[in-house]
Amino acid sequence: MSYQNIAAALSPQDIQEIKAALQKIQQKMPFLVTLSTEERRKLVKMGDKSLAFVNNSVTAAQSNREILPATFEVEELVRDYQLATALTEVLISMQQLAEQVDDTLMAVGSEAMTSSLTVYDYVKTASKKTPGLKIVAEQLGERFKAIKGRPTKAVSGS
Repeated sequence: MSYQNIAAALSPQDIQEIKAALQKIQQKMPFLVTLSTEERRKLVKMGDKSLAFVNNSVTAAQSNREILPATFEVEELVRDYQLATALTEVLISMQQLAEQVDDTLMAVGSEAMTSSLTVYDYVKTASKKTPGLKIVAEQLGERFKAIKGRPTKAVSGS
């Protein structure tokens, strides 16, 4: 892995400020929508490969308004295209941040689990001779009861 041990903290104030910044981002985009699964399924999708197509159709529409019906709103097409490209840029930045947060969470979670497993091993060992630790060992052991209780797959033989 490309990181060392993560030694960082977020104070409650830091967390509140981060949440406030995220709310500010949402306020800058009051037009955001939430689509149902069915709505998402029904929509015509514009991916990376379609971006050039839409760009070219915008140019064609602007240059050849006379071939389009009078009810066709070229300006709306232009606004939709400009918003789509702007949102794509924002989304890429947000995805990069989300990926970093996710990777950091995974790494620090792994560090916490590894250390916790070490503590559990020491508590189990010490609980045999140290009064009061047996209950702590049992509490920590609760994490593994579901794993031990799972039925094992039968090995088929001939």
